[in-house]
Amino acid sequence: MPKGSLENHLFRRGAQPLPWAIRMKVAVGAARGLAFLHNAESPIIYRDVKASNILLDADFNVKLSDFGLARAGPTGDKTHVSTQVMGTHGYAAPEYIATGRLSVKADVYSFGVVLLELLSGRRALDKSMIGVEQSLVDWAKPYIGDKRKLFRIMDTKFGGQYPKKGAFAVATMALQCISNEAKQRPNMSEVLAVLEELLDPKELAKINLQEKEQQQTLHSPLLRSPRKLHQGSPLHYPSPSPGGSPLPAHRRPPFVR
Repeated sequence: MPKGSLENHLFRRGAQPLPWAIRMKVAVGAARGLAFLHNAESPIIYRDVKASNILLDADFNVKLSDFGLARAGPTGDKTHVSTQVMGTHGYAAPEYIATGRLSVKADVYSFGVVLLELLSGRRALDKSMIGVEQSLVDWAKPYIGDKRKLFRIMDTKFGGQYPKKGAFAVATMALQCISNEAKQRPNMSEVLAVLEELLDPKELAKINLQEKEQQQTLHSPLLRSPRKLHQGSPLHYPSPSPGGSPLPAHRRPPFVR
């Protein structure tokens, strides 16, 4: 992916600041990926939504990467699956950390944190800060629900060049996503619908066209033909970024099958 990760563009020293329009394009792309996973016939919980896993091509189109922690979601009448707590500090939903009960709403929480990173240019967790400012969620919450105070968390790299109404709409959605009560969080389809309204119509049309072309490719007869699975490919886990470290250490599978 030519543009690397969202993390690099937001936090790397010397990186060119991302303008508002690009940040919204990235937010929409990531939201589409998560909505696709959650709305599949057999739902998938990504479980590791964070800036370093959002990769960008030459045109800032998004690809979600590293599905090493992904889990099949609940089926039937079940509301969650129970599993060992894994993920990255600063992004993991509070109810998942406390109980190990995992649902698609845990991904929604993590995506809300990413929205805050896009707004503020700050990491989800920053040990170089003092007190409450170490946690982006704790620091930003008092400001994101108030139009008059929102400017206090906005990335200074914007230079004030961002739509105030649009920024407040994103902040409001982020606030809903990071609700402590999972039931009060929107689903990813609802989040996506709000974000798409904030995107430039021409840019949205491009994204829709690309998605249509990808779907046609996926339904190609060549891709439907039986293929031999590769075995023995090493599964590499990147080192934890400064903005977060994995939750309880887990045994890493040596191969992808």
